[in-house]
Amino acid sequence: MTMSDTSFAGRLRSFADSDLFYSFRRSKTTVIAAAALALLFFGAIFAPVIAPFDPFDIAHLNLLDSELPPAWMEGSNSAYWLGTDTQARDVLSSILYGLRISLFVGFASVILAAVLGVFLGLVGGFVGGIVDAVIMRVADVLLSFPAILVALLINGVMRGILPANQHESAAILVLVLAIGLTNWVQYARTVRGSTLVERQREYVQAARTIGVGRLRIMLTHILPNVLGPVLVIATINLGMAVLTEATLSFLGVGMPATQPSLGTLIRVGNEYLFSGIWWVVIFPSATLAVLVLAVNLIGDWLRDALNPKLR
Repeated sequence: MTMSDTSFAGRLRSFADSDLFYSFRRSKTTVIAAAALALLFFGAIFAPVIAPFDPFDIAHLNLLDSELPPAWMEGSNSAYWLGTDTQARDVLSSILYGLRISLFVGFASVILAAVLGVFLGLVGGFVGGIVDAVIMRVADVLLSFPAILVALLINGVMRGILPANQHESAAILVLVLAIGLTNWVQYARTVRGSTLVERQREYVQAARTIGVGRLRIMLTHILPNVLGPVLVIATINLGMAVLTEATLSFLGVGMPATQPSLGTLIRVGNEYLFSGIWWVVIFPSATLAVLVLAVNLIGDWLRDALNPKLR
């Protein structure tokens, strides 16, 4: 137990003394972005505990409390810090629960895209030939269309396959597939380029000489050396995935009103923007903007911090 604690403490000290953490400490913008992102993550993860109300519990909704302004405005109720919507749902609670769905869809779609893209990039770069040509041509075709249109197409196909009574229950799965199958190309192209270089290295040639199989070479020798750029891409793509989910939900083909994400909240609130109930759309929009901006700032810092030419 003592050895384990000492080892963990040693790793913490090593990380604290690393160039990466030093670069992080020096960038005030990145520190602020990380703090904002940590706060949003905390709110999303512990939403059932810290949310003042459960926006999905119809029994606790009172229509007499609908359309209340934020707590600092005249005619408000101090119990509803950010006001209520037209259904008397607490806006703050709705944002926290919607943030959970947006982040889950973002993370799941990024993982799907990264796994698929890294695998195809490894196979294409290492095997080469017709396999590489087919993978890259498919990637070129996907790049010739806007990502949101490809996501809309995949979303529409999935909804066409599923029965109508399963659309709401399968909405998250459909969104993850639509976004993930759209964003694998960047991972594949990046990993393929790195694999083309790594497969010529002496350690790969030595592994081939002693009879190590292709799959083992790719997974244990090449893969660890091409994951640096993948981490940067995944960080930046998280913000894009959340934005894509919000866009699809805003267009009415994402999360339903019974399971609102940030995009769904913005879509519903946008209908009342010019009727004076501005808080229903402004606060979810601001949360989405802060989330995406923080992720992008951290991604930009990570890209520069891991670039040896900028050290």
